[in-house]
Amino acid sequence: MTTSQRTAAILVAAGRGLRAGAGGPKQYRTIGGRTVIHRALAAFADHPEVAVVQPVVNPDDIDVFNAAVSGLRHEAPAHGGATRQASVLAGLEALVPQRPDIVLIHDAARAFVTPAVISRAIQAVGKTGAAIPVVPVTDTIKEVTAGGDITATPERARLRIAQTPQTFKFEVILEAHRRAAREGLTEFTDDAAIAEWAGLTVATFEGDVANMKLTTPEDFVREEARLAAELGDIRTGTGYDVHAFGEGDHVWLCGLRVPHSRGFLAHSDGDVGLHALVDAILGALADGDIGSHFPPSDMKWKGAASDQFLKYAIERVTARGGRIANLEVTMICERPKIGPLRDQMRARIAEISGVDISRIAVKATTSERLGFTGREEGIAATASATIRLPWSA
Repeated sequence: MTTSQRTAAILVAAGRGLRAGAGGPKQYRTIGGRTVIHRALAAFADHPEVAVVQPVVNPDDIDVFNAAVSGLRHEAPAHGGATRQASVLAGLEALVPQRPDIVLIHDAARAFVTPAVISRAIQAVGKTGAAIPVVPVTDTIKEVTAGGDITATPERARLRIAQTPQTFKFEVILEAHRRAAREGLTEFTDDAAIAEWAGLTVATFEGDVANMKLTTPEDFVREEARLAAELGDIRTGTGYDVHAFGEGDHVWLCGLRVPHSRGFLAHSDGDVGLHALVDAILGALADGDIGSHFPPSDMKWKGAASDQFLKYAIERVTARGGRIANLEVTMICERPKIGPLRDQMRARIAEISGVDISRIAVKATTSERLGFTGREEGIAATASATIRLPWSA
């Protein structure tokens, strides 16, 4: 395959995932802090050799799909069919205007596909025009009758477990799918089987044992445990910030513009809640403090919105392969009253950080009219952040 060939990827995500148990379609469930479909789609959206990413989803799932993959590049979703085979054909037809040279077809339930497997798929298609990732069979396999009696023991060395992404010359697999549909053949379990039926030689390349398909509730439990073990370096940081009142008619608190009789005296927008959170996250990372990353001597931060500071701190965690386990802020003030705004503040922090609201706490206390906060000369905030990092980070 030449590097000039245009590569597209189809993400098949229209199934209902009933074997995974309660909780809705498995591709929209969270694992390791991210939805299954976000993990699967991101692998292709972020890959430099994949020009087009075409999702195929159930038309009833459009809203939940958009929420689950927010921020990732992809084409408008194609509507899936009653079978996986019909859904793949819908994805192929949607790609016709894009005129790709090759196409990778991947199951959204395989959330842990790696860039290396995708690169191998793109390279392998050049051999015969069709190739699939495989892993060796390590257990002894038995053929049995309907009653469960063994009839044969296949030679294990000749057996392989098929995975996705399966990769093909686009026009060839498109025609094979169209032909199967015309002939009313609807029971193929993967695209390699259609290619074999159409007379293509399907090559294989090295897959990845971690590229497993999430099918049962036990799969989710096992993978959650594996991901948690990989992020075994658990750290906690704390933060504190304070700003005095000056002239104004509002203050920024935890990302909300709150009407007030005074404003903050601050270089940025003075959001003590977010500033304390940023310091807590940076502290957990042992990565300085907010002033070292956004010095008040730098005029480009004059009046800056503090949501960008929090996003930056979250990105520092993500860049090290980590995730946020918990964020907590305590506001210390007499006024404005925080209680009525608590859930709005939690929701706003969740929106900025990408952390689920169930992992975010906002509390408030007064100082019993003591000190500068008691005299209503300003507002203070404390914060804590718990993060999980790989031990190698």
